[in-house]
Amino acid sequence: MKLMINGQEKSVPHHLQTILDLLQELNLDPGFIIVEKNGEILDKNTFTSTPVQNGDRLELVKFVGGG
Repeated sequence: MKLMINGQEKSVPHHLQTILDLLQELNLDPGFIIVEKNGEILDKNTFTSTPVQNGDRLELVKFVGGG
């Protein structure tokens, strides 16, 4: 399956079904990621139910703590 992630086309395994599956595949902690899918910012509570489909455009923004 091909996705556009942060402006770059990436191939990911077809068995990935949800945003949470994708984040786990990419070794990203869902607690520290904002996901925009096809122009819509997703609520973290929907990561387990939001499907990933061929051609989706995703922006993944990681929170970094500082002080």
